Amino acid sequence: MPVTHLSMLARPTTRHFARSVVKRSYSLIQEDANSSPFRTEPHSAKEMTDFGTRRIFNEEHDMFRETVRKFFDDHCKPYTAKWEKQGQVSRECWQQAGAAGLLGAATSVEYGGAGCDAKFSAVVWEEQAYSLCTGPGFFLHSDIVMPYIEHYGTEAQKQKFLPAMAAGEKIGAIAMTEPNAGSDLAGMKSHAVKEADGTYTLNGSKVFITNGAMADVTIVCAKTAPEKGPHGISLFLVETGMPGFSRGKNLDKMGMKAQDTSELFFDNVKLTEDNVLGKENHGFYYLMDELPQERLLIADMGVSQAEKVFEITRAYIKERKAFGKPLAALQTIRHTMAQLKTEICVARAFLDNCIELHARGKLDTATASMAKVIGTDLQHRVADECVQLHGGWGYMTEYPVCKAFLDGRVQKIYGGTNEVMKEVISRDIVR
Repeated sequence: MPVTHLSMLARPTTRHFARSVVKRSYSLIQEDANSSPFRTEPHSAKEMTDFGTRRIFNEEHDMFRETVRKFFDDHCKPYTAKWEKQGQVSRECWQQAGAAGLLGAATSVEYGGAGCDAKFSAVVWEEQAYSLCTGPGFFLHSDIVMPYIEHYGTEAQKQKFLPAMAAGEKIGAIAMTEPNAGSDLAGMKSHAVKEADGTYTLNGSKVFITNGAMADVTIVCAKTAPEKGPHGISLFLVETGMPGFSRGKNLDKMGMKAQDTSELFFDNVKLTEDNVLGKENHGFYYLMDELPQERLLIADMGVSQAEKVFEITRAYIKERKAFGKPLAALQTIRHTMAQLKTEICVARAFLDNCIELHARGKLDTATASMAKVIGTDLQHRVADECVQLHGGWGYMTEYPVCKAFLDGRVQKIYGGTNEVMKEVISRDIVR
């Protein structure tokens, strides 16, 4: 690994250097797309989290992955316990992530990003999953909020928000879920009334909003034509400090203690046309277009966490002794691990195909929904089995497998519950 690449985090021109590396990497990938050398797949690697594996990536991705892994090792892991007590990460961490080129990898260069495809984004969210540092909401900020603004925003909106978001100077959130409306967008009560002067008055509330406490800009979903049901939803860019916009408490969750998750309240918030994201009453269509990427990243983070927890447990059963010999000497434990590895490797193959499809703009809603079901169900099952294999120690929150179990439980819920995902998949089957 070149010293210049590994040491880039310490440089004063870090962000520009990092983005140039990622941009150069992407151009090399495009040139070499049809001549990638053979790469070991995770099922035959020494460890499933090893560098240099998986045929969807190449050496340039590996270079970036090493940088990202080093970032989480140096700038997140040492502070996770502190952040969990505070209920949120530091602003400094966000700025460091921006300087290192971790934010907005897929955002166009003209708006402060690196102009890369989904594979570079996948490297970042996978490495966050491997690190078990669930506090920073980088994935939602970079791969959900920023794409909405780039895809549907005006030039003025893009220039106002995206460069600052890529630098980690502004944090983004998206607010869809309400106290009585989760996966069912039609049940949304938040509404924005268009006044005679062309302005909007926004009222309502949102709940379970990731990055909600720290966000500088929030994409808010609200009905502008209630009589049209979900087809009367619009998206608004609401900035912190706007009169009538307030936050409730930072919610106390089962897991992801360092990730700020908040209630948001809108009491006669005055908005103008400049706050409308995209076209009025087109919000539902935008949401449907962007949800596949959200479900893909949730699924891929799920499989990545499963890979990491498996490797932690593999090391544990080789060291921990019972009845005078390592746990790994017991057939029942070996067979449990064999089953877990088989399921993880099958899921990884499917997820890598989905990442490839997404990078080519061909990932459909049903396939992304399958990925979410497979990835998050597996994540929960692997964490549960690995807690069991750790025995009493697995129940202690100081142990990584316990933290993974608690943090990962929400994956089957957000981004659309897995029950709803199965309904989406079934519609594609019987249409």
